[in-house]
Amino acid sequence: MKPAIRVENLSKSYCLGTRTSGGYRTLRETINDSVAGAWHGLRRRYGSTGNGTANGHAKEDAFWALKDVSFEVQPGEVVGIIGRNGAGKSTLLKILSRIVEPTAGRCEVHGRMASLLEVGTGFHPELTGRENIYLNGSVLGMSRKEIDRKFDEIVDFSEIEQFLDTPVKRYSSGMYVRLAFAVAAHLDPEILVVDEVLAVGDLQFQRKCLGKMGEAGREGRTIVFVSHQLGAVSALCTKCMWLECGQLVTAGCTSSILQNYLSAMAGRTQGAKAYIDLRNRVRPRQFEQKVRFTEIELMNQEGDTTYSFGCGNPITIHLTMESQISFEHFIVGFSVRTSEGVVLYTSASDDDGSITSIRPGVVRMSCTMNPNYLKPGMYYLQIGNEVGTTQDFIEEAISFEIQPNRHYSQTSLYNLPGYLHFQYKWHGNEGAMIEVPQLN
Repeated sequence: MKPAIRVENLSKSYCLGTRTSGGYRTLRETINDSVAGAWHGLRRRYGSTGNGTANGHAKEDAFWALKDVSFEVQPGEVVGIIGRNGAGKSTLLKILSRIVEPTAGRCEVHGRMASLLEVGTGFHPELTGRENIYLNGSVLGMSRKEIDRKFDEIVDFSEIEQFLDTPVKRYSSGMYVRLAFAVAAHLDPEILVVDEVLAVGDLQFQRKCLGKMGEAGREGRTIVFVSHQLGAVSALCTKCMWLECGQLVTAGCTSSILQNYLSAMAGRTQGAKAYIDLRNRVRPRQFEQKVRFTEIELMNQEGDTTYSFGCGNPITIHLTMESQISFEHFIVGFSVRTSEGVVLYTSASDDDGSITSIRPGVVRMSCTMNPNYLKPGMYYLQIGNEVGTTQDFIEEAISFEIQPNRHYSQTSLYNLPGYLHFQYKWHGNEGAMIEVPQLN
């Protein structure tokens, strides 16, 4: 069977510190270049080259966004691509989508492809949502009859019927994504390529999109999915590829790749996992952020900042936020996830019926898991807050480790299936001798 996608020794380099002569230019760029040109003229006149090369030009450095990447995707496979920011994931998808030409190597795509790479790609800001459905659909290869037939389904999926005749320049980024994904999803492509653009959508729409991609995968379509949401990758993808610094680290079974990736990421940040400054955390992050997370810290029962806890020992989560608004019913919460991205449980500040109000300024809240019921392993917290609607949400805000308790460290208890361990009181008949050690 011919692969849906074949990539052989694919490389892409960019020259740093240079600008191509073509393309549109802003007034600021023109003025800056004019000033720079005059300055370089003076330098040449008086024989000064500064830190440049002998002819006065800046040295050109090659940055390899991709380097010798090779892989195959078979028809019907759902493949996730993971890696840190700058790993080359988006560059790879742009090459697959014929937006960017590779520097070396080759890429073959066999089948009708739809790509969703950036918010609003293929949209004209002055046209309405209705007009852009036809424009974007045509760009993606749909005929007018095909768009007419699927128009109602596209509008229903996008959930923007109220704004259908509004110019898209007035749309929020979330509305852009709703419409763009709805059009791409209804193209019925043989190959669907999706970048992490879905991260700007709300959680309900993300689930809807993931459900649509899961449905497409079950129908035998090929999907290539880039995301920092490892839970989505785990749930959706049968195969996974890990990119690092433009190179393919490994590819294979999704659960195995995610485990190795998360272990590597945890090892790099082991000394800083107990406290994280979230002010500069940009991606993956979304929503209005009128109440924005700034810090997260983990403490043990002795009040020490740490990322390592014993099985059954309390874990206290301290969250610091900055609020721009006043609101009478503020909710903050977290979810605990496994290294495979499985959400184990979620807690919110109004679980017990209490109501918290906030005012502009610094907001601090904490929660203690006492005891924690997690089995030994690596875990991750995702955090969110809302004031009627979600304001801030961060995937993998912080990681922490659960160590075996000394009572059970020599037993096979933690090798049993499942992620949680609860202490239960077992009772036997008169002939049974049962001793249950207590967790410390």
